[in-house]
Amino acid sequence: MMLAAVLNDRPVLLALATDDVAERGLRADEVVKAAGAVVGGGGGGRPVMAQAGGRDASRLDEALDVARQAARDRLGGA
Repeated sequence: MMLAAVLNDRPVLLALATDDVAERGLRADEVVKAAGAVVGGGGGGRPVMAQAGGRDASRLDEALDVARQAARDRLGGA
């Protein structure tokens, strides 16, 4: 699951994954890091919960698309 918001004109992302999903290769930290790069920031955390922030809120939709594709890629297109 990926949550996104704009707080104080800055994008914020939060990614969550269950243990079994993270063990299958869909790690929240990897997905949020990819999405965070799109909005001009970075991210990190644990395989089951991670967060990112950035500077460019106008690219938040694009960041969510990147997160969606990263999740599909890591789960083999599921």
